[in-house]
Amino acid sequence: MTDQPFIPILDLSAQISSLRNEFISAFEGVLDSGRFIMGPDVRGLEEELEGYFPARHAIGVNSGTDALVIGLRAAGVQPGDEVITTPFSFFATAESISAIGAVPVFVDIEAETFNIDPTAIEAAISAKTKAILPVHLYGRPANMTAIMAIAAEHGLRVIEDCAQSFGADNASQKAGTIGDVGAFSFFPSKNLGGFGDGGLMITNDDAVAAEARRLRVHGAQKKYHNEVIGYNSRLDSVQAAMLRIKLKHIDTWNKGRRAVAERYGQLLADIDGVTAPELVDGHVFHQYTVRILSKDRDQVQAALADAGIGTMIYYPIPQDRLPVYAGLGGNCPVSDQAAKEVLSLPIWPELDSAKQERIAEALASVLGH
Repeated sequence: MTDQPFIPILDLSAQISSLRNEFISAFEGVLDSGRFIMGPDVRGLEEELEGYFPARHAIGVNSGTDALVIGLRAAGVQPGDEVITTPFSFFATAESISAIGAVPVFVDIEAETFNIDPTAIEAAISAKTKAILPVHLYGRPANMTAIMAIAAEHGLRVIEDCAQSFGADNASQKAGTIGDVGAFSFFPSKNLGGFGDGGLMITNDDAVAAEARRLRVHGAQKKYHNEVIGYNSRLDSVQAAMLRIKLKHIDTWNKGRRAVAERYGQLLADIDGVTAPELVDGHVFHQYTVRILSKDRDQVQAALADAGIGTMIYYPIPQDRLPVYAGLGGNCPVSDQAAKEVLSLPIWPELDSAKQERIAEALASVLGH
């Protein structure tokens, strides 16, 4: 154990402190308005997001999971259809496919990026394939140029899981604007996070947007005139008001994350047994995830905890290895290996160099340097 202050995986205190008065004022504005669900702040946020990306339609929903579920349905994915996706992601990625009665088809990832391997997608396409669901994991965009080429050749929809990649760029296009649908999460730990659950769908397809707006309010275009089975998936006004404040700072915060990532790369460069992620254009580093090569990853995590450093494992069990998908098949050895080696180090925009040096020194010590 150590007597030094604990360094958490994420610390939002600097952001909250600097914007506290604005947050309080925004909350009081919603309180005084009495408009708590789908109020003017929700539409205001949607309009600001349409300008930020840019996109024709931004549609607030109640979680990133619902953004995927509604996005898949609005894009025309039906029960029994197959959707090709990555096994190396949070369960909501595959869960959203299963939740609408479709079938996830898992293909392996690239070792360097942790993202879906486009070369594996083509072999997985069948007569039942309707869509591809790539994940921009840890804030690094997937190879959308290759994915979109495959989708165009085979007439497939593309739904981008952007839960970890708000503000990321892919060949000068914002992640989420390249496929048919972009699905985002406003979970508090995200690069643009709220103070509770929240999500977003963006699309440039008018028909997809109209269907998404219908699905998020119980399948009705007009109240009490329900046309299809939908969802209660409305973004609340308090979250929208808070997110409008934070949206103004997201690009600055993402630059801060990249600066932290660059310092990590320098600090870890001479430590054997650990592989740092690449600093590539467009990566917004939702997580800073290394590979532990020379020691048992779980033992390293435990030793860092004893040294007062918080870390996380994203993800210890690939989705295709979860009990719920037992027997579904899938042969993804690169994903399996990553699950044994990945370890995410503390990262937030204001993380200072002194803390990073302490983290690097502790990791070097644990690895025997």
